[in-house]
Amino acid sequence: MNGMTLIVKTITRLVLGFIIVFAANIVLYGHITPGGGFAGGVMLACAIILLILAFGKKTALDIVGEKALSAWDSIGALGFLSIALIGFSGGFFFTNFIMRGTPLRLISGGTVMWSNIAIGIKVSACLVAVFIALVMFRLEHKR
Repeated sequence: MNGMTLIVKTITRLVLGFIIVFAANIVLYGHITPGGGFAGGVMLACAIILLILAFGKKTALDIVGEKALSAWDSIGALGFLSIALIGFSGGFFFTNFIMRGTPLRLISGGTVMWSNIAIGIKVSACLVAVFIALVMFRLEHKR
């Protein structure tokens, strides 16, 4: 995959930052607005997939990196599991162990925001990995 035309690459450069910032907003404010870790993670994965489609796999993986995707996947899973297990020390799985803060503020809801961040990281890394695996399968199948 060598990427697409100059027009697509230019538009991708223009919108990619907005997509990433909006995805981060959806993940961070998911506990007080519609959205959350899964929706924001899908948006972030779509931004990376757009990068791969526009600039080609090699260029995009130079920026993102296969090892970085694996690391992000592991960090997301370990973060989510850690939140659940630390909460277990309070008696139940996912027991809130962080102060809840002021309602409708970013730092509120206890562990929910941190769970959303972990889920967003995990979902985005997994979806990009699935996309890359499907592209590799297609390229292998063509030969």
